[in-house]
Amino acid sequence: MSKSNLEQWVSTMAQETFDKGITLEKEAQFGKAKVIYEDIFSHVTDETLLKKVRCRMADIDDLIAEKAIYQRIDENAKRVLTEIGVNIIANQTLMDLLIEADAIDFDNETALLLPLKRDYINHCLEKVPREMSGDPGMNTFGTGATSPFLKRTNDEDLRPASREEYENIVLTVSEQQDIVGIFSLPVACSKSTSLFEIAQLMEKNYQGLKMITTHTMSDDEVTFFKDKDYWVDGTSLMTALAPMNNMVDPFLRSAGIGNNLLLIDQSIAGISAPGSPESLLTQIHAQVIFMMIIAQTVNPGISCIHCGIPSVIEAGGHISYSSPHQTFINAALARVNMWITGFPSAQTGGSTSLPEVTFQALLDSELSRNTMRKYGVHIVRHAMGALGSLNFFSLEKFLEDCQRERRSRMIFDAMPKDIGVIPMYFPADDQALEGIRKIAQKGDPKNADHTLKNVDSFRQWENMISQAAKKKLYYPQLNDVVSNLIK
Repeated sequence: MSKSNLEQWVSTMAQETFDKGITLEKEAQFGKAKVIYEDIFSHVTDETLLKKVRCRMADIDDLIAEKAIYQRIDENAKRVLTEIGVNIIANQTLMDLLIEADAIDFDNETALLLPLKRDYINHCLEKVPREMSGDPGMNTFGTGATSPFLKRTNDEDLRPASREEYENIVLTVSEQQDIVGIFSLPVACSKSTSLFEIAQLMEKNYQGLKMITTHTMSDDEVTFFKDKDYWVDGTSLMTALAPMNNMVDPFLRSAGIGNNLLLIDQSIAGISAPGSPESLLTQIHAQVIFMMIIAQTVNPGISCIHCGIPSVIEAGGHISYSSPHQTFINAALARVNMWITGFPSAQTGGSTSLPEVTFQALLDSELSRNTMRKYGVHIVRHAMGALGSLNFFSLEKFLEDCQRERRSRMIFDAMPKDIGVIPMYFPADDQALEGIRKIAQKGDPKNADHTLKNVDSFRQWENMISQAAKKKLYYPQLNDVVSNLIK
């Protein structure tokens, strides 16, 4: 082999080795990727490739540390259920179900509420399928939220959608199926039509993944969704470590039938859950896990989507979908599932706090979607057509969102594929579990010491990401490098 051929062979092998490191990063195997990058440093002299490796090495320890926090969140969520417990004593239906399954740890004398056995938790979680038959894939965006009001162009009257308007919504969404990955009920309906009738309209016109809530449907209507891979029942059971009693029977009914379940937890930092990012995700994860345990107890092997959709209150006391905090915390919870648990996941993002269809409202939504995409998420509801922090749905905005999303996809598809995984610098909270315990004792997170100590934690997290963006040229800024290409 000639010298030039040898050099070419060495260069090719080095590039293939680097590509393997990038693949390992995308599989969240950061420790193995680091070993590969260190080996390249020892044997390669090509400065172009070494520059890429230096960029990855600048991030790899942060990614290893971030994954370790997510592993702790998963472990501590299970400890919430075994060491703190859930407040189901007043719900005889759930008590009987778990007693019959021998799931309750009656020997635990230190738990505040009713603790579960760790072996039973593991037994149930092993049965949760990690694959979805109707999975639309990574970075899927769609509608959702069941906003109470339909925002009509040139009409200030706010009210739910009529049947005629819903027919138009369904047809409009169906025409955008190249870009809409999940059709989740986007707005409330008037008394002129039922949720089941709307589901039939969705079934007729939209071929992809669809979500609707079934708790108000009849027993016969709920069976319509059985064995349908592209339908999921959006349901919930828990809040503040206690069941919502009006949701118990509908939850058990849908699980018993075998419908695909999208398990929703809508906890709010400092309001219905602890205030730090880690403690918020720990409690949400615990509550979704508990829902999975109940579902698997009723119907082992039933499909469950982890839909923790955490929310953050801004200074004015309202949820703000224009805030980057809302996007960051949902992207982080997606990583808990993508990197650690393997559960199919659904998040919220891509909306705006603004109530009107303006340039800024469209830009808010676009930047949120692009931020979630660059961090990597699975399924995102509420991403198209929503306004006013999910209080309104607008067909005008929906179409604008779809158009912008097409352009963003083209831009992201054209970006280099060897950048690797971008760290989120997720902030650690060593007191997360203890904070949840103390809040459970107090019964209210609003005035708990742990909450008060973390009132600024999300802003500090945002600052960490912003500072990292300034230091690394390739790192997309908070306002997103993509926005400069789409204006």
